[in-house]
Parts: sequence; structure tokens; C-alpha cells
Amino acid sequence: MDESFTFQEESLYQTVCGIGDSKLPLWESRLNVKLIPRGKSLIIQGSEDQVQVALDTFHKVEENFKRRPDKAEYSFFDIDYLVNKVKDSSGGWPTPGSSDFQKDGETWTPKDKIFVTFKGKPIFPRTKNQESFVDSLHKNYITIAMGPAGTGKTFLSIATACRMMQTGEVDRLILTRPAVEAGENLGYLPGDLTQKVNPYLRPIYDALHECIGFEKTSEYLQVGKIEIAPIAFMRGRTLSHSFIILDEAQNCTLPQLKMFLTRFGKNSKMAISGDATQIDLAHGRSGLEKTVYTLRNLNGIETIFFGREDITRHPIVESIVRRFEENESLFSKKT
Repeated sequence: MDESFTFQEESLYQTVCGIGDSKLPLWESRLNVKLIPRGKSLIIQGSEDQVQVALDTFHKVEENFKRRPDKAEYSFFDIDYLVNKVKDSSGGWPTPGSSDFQKDGETWTPKDKIFVTFKGKPIFPRTKNQESFVDSLHKNYITIAMGPAGTGKTFLSIATACRMMQTGEVDRLILTRPAVEAGENLGYLPGDLTQKVNPYLRPIYDALHECIGFEKTSEYLQVGKIEIAPIAFMRGRTLSHSFIILDEAQNCTLPQLKMFLTRFGKNSKMAISGDATQIDLAHGRSGLEKTVYTLRNLNGIETIFFGREDITRHPIVESIVRRFEENESLFSKKT
């Protein structure tokens, strides 16, 4: 059976099919059909059911694209995220006309932009969990983000904090993280305290530079609108009118997290992010999961759990995370 599907937007065709139609073999293996490009159209060859599933899939992608406010940033990740969401519970593809393609949750689109960078680029959440995280940062006093690398935990916190500073909801941004790395110690790094801490906070600086630019970041650091410090220097302080971000929280002990959480002051917001699979402390010393369990169901505090499907870095990162998770049980076996 042969059917044709024509994309109304050439930009969407290019996103779906890739440069030089490089994505077509991927679609063919997923949908079990033969795809022949014709301008902005695809000739779909296969059995009646297979062709119908392919048509439903491309219709759903185009429908989702039309509804999105972030068309300029639309990428193959967004298509992949949508299509993976309409797989059935067995991991296969939806049957033609099935309810798998009708559920509201399967056609998620971002509601609103988080922030507009100094270059004029709007930042949108890329997944439903990312949107839930940003919503929680606005609604709750404290939001904890748990999940693998590349899910946007740090970047979304920075973008939301920059927006809140821009609108006057908070007066300053306080950034902290434990100074724990493989075989290194603050005391052995050269320079003053700021220079010692800087290497540990490079991802935060990168996010700030992307959101507000190098010059504005430097200016805010000089006047105290942005403050950066290791968590060890938080004791005894009360952090009011601030957006406080704790990154790499999986490397904090339970006493450190208790101390940090009790720094919370008036008119403040707090974002805590961590990945329980990347702990650099000795076994059993991380307090992040214990903190999440202790604070469950407490009003004003919410935990958002990210998964592999939320990884927005290069697709290989998702594959790496999945492979490590699949082999985790082998590594944990006693020899």
C-alpha cells in the first residue's frame, strides 16, 4: 500500500527528515515502512496498518508543531519526545486510530516562555517535567529536582531566577554547591575564595552567561546581586528576598542540607537539584534522598523527578544514561 503525506511547513519537513533526509532510515526502522522523499512530501510504503500508523504519527507531529509557541526552537528532540510519549505500554507503536493518539497528555506543548535571554532568544521548557519544575519554582517556597544529567535542572533554575530578578520578585541570586570533586579540595586550588570556588560552579556561570550575558553577570557579581559561595559558608545566615540555588545536592550530607534549608528567609525561593546516581561522597553519606523522604507532603515544598526522556543534551547522553541504568545491577553485585 502506498500513501503520501505532505508537510505544510518546509521547516518542519527539514526538522522531521533531517539534513539531506538523514533521519529517514530512523523513521523507517521505527515505523517499519519505506519512506520516499518527494519535495515536502513523503511516499509511505508498507502494509495498510503500518502505513496508517505512519500517517497518524506525522499528522500528530504536524498538529503539535502548529500549536507550539516555540516554533523557532523546534528540533528533532521535540519530535522524539512527542513520539516516544505515544508509544503503548509495551513499548511498541500505537495502533491506527487508537486512544494512544488521543490523550491530552501525549500532545504536550509549552504554555509560556520562561525567560528571554539578553540576545532576545526565548527560553521554553522542553518537556512536561521541565514545565512542572518551573511551575513549582513559582508556586512553592522550595523545589527539589531529582534526575539524571542533562535534564535542565540547573539551567531552568537560573533562567527562572533571572526572570524573578527582572520582575523584582527577588532582589538577588545566591548560588551554592558543595565543593566536592574527584580527589580535589578547596584548599589545594590556587587563588582566593572566589577563585577556588569558580571551577566547581562553571555550569552555573555558563547558564548565567547564556541568560544575561557575561557583562551583566560580572556587573551583578560586583554589586552583590549575584553571590556565589560554597555551602560550607552558609551557616549562620538568613537568606531573605533571594532566589537561592543549590546545585549538585547529591554531594551534600544530611546535616549540610538541614543547615542549608534552615537558611530560608522572607520572600525567598529555593531550588535544590541533584542526581542520586552521581554521588562523589563515600557510600551512605549523601543526604539528598533522605531529605526528599523527610520533606514529602510538606506544604510549600515539592519534589520533581526527571527521567531519561527529559534529557535535552545530545541524544547520545540519553543512550549513555540508559545503558548505565541497565547495567547498574551488574555493578552492584558482590564479587
